[in-house]
Amino acid sequence: MALEYIFRRIILLCFMLLLLSVFTFSLSFLFPGDPLTNLSGIQDISFHESDALSEKYKLDQNIPTQFVSFLTRVTQGDWGISFASQEPIFDHIVALFPATLELALYALLASIVFGIPAGIISAAYYKKWPDKIINTLTLLGYSTPVFWLALLMIMFFCLQLGLLPMSGRVSLLYEIPDITGFILIDILLSDVSYKFNAFIDAIKHLLLPTIVLSTYPTMVLIRFTRDSMLEVLEKNYIKTARAKGLSRSQLIFRHALRNALLPVIKQIGLQFSTLITLAMITEVIFSWPGIGRWLIDSIYQRDFPAIQGGLLAVSTFIIFATVTADLMHSLFDPISRNQTHGKI
Repeated sequence: MALEYIFRRIILLCFMLLLLSVFTFSLSFLFPGDPLTNLSGIQDISFHESDALSEKYKLDQNIPTQFVSFLTRVTQGDWGISFASQEPIFDHIVALFPATLELALYALLASIVFGIPAGIISAAYYKKWPDKIINTLTLLGYSTPVFWLALLMIMFFCLQLGLLPMSGRVSLLYEIPDITGFILIDILLSDVSYKFNAFIDAIKHLLLPTIVLSTYPTMVLIRFTRDSMLEVLEKNYIKTARAKGLSRSQLIFRHALRNALLPVIKQIGLQFSTLITLAMITEVIFSWPGIGRWLIDSIYQRDFPAIQGGLLAVSTFIIFATVTADLMHSLFDPISRNQTHGKI
């Protein structure tokens, strides 16, 4: 049953990637301008180059052949050249994606650390003042736009108090070699004499973007954990344990928590996909050098090959993250596999 479930999810993954590749391939013909220019990234194509590039991209053949050629180039890392930088798009994505992934991971960690305990507390004190306070804060977090919260925190913590930097990953005073693309790890792996100062400075740069980016998924995890806990606390085996004289803390931590967190595991993976998309807004406001900011800049610059490559990279990652979260949920909760039997 488990292997059959995994096989169905792999089929779904391949189908979604196929649809994504078809959409990305069609963008070259839907964007303004010459499809050959949009595919290659070369703007001033001479007559002799046109014949060679047309042969390379199979534009003189039918659409299915062009699509297969497109898939071959994508798997080989040939994603074209950026209009703006005249550098390979794949190199841009490899260099910038770790910054986005780092920010999303820290935001997800913050959401888990604060969201799940708050949801448990809210359920434990149902309809009491802790529950009312947490619900009020959750409603405010849901209602607050990400860009407005980011600007508000910049105005207060950066401009008014001067406690935190408002842009970048690390101050220009510190030159950190790029080893993994994750700034904190690169600082720890470096041999510079100012390692400690640079590490503290990088944390200060991370603090505001992480708080802003983690706000929405934290609110989601609070409500989801609370509802899941309340549902489990109404089960018959919880009522039986309560009748035996177990305290409320024993009911929650020994019996209810494990079952209540099973649906939350899947929600964590889904929120990670949401973080990747929300990171685009956060990166622009805080000048965070990630793929989201690069993609937004490419849209402003009408850099069509970069837009195509950026959408392909971000969408592929979101699809993989979503399917992986679903597989992890089924691993910890075998009942979910039986409930989805027969479904893709």
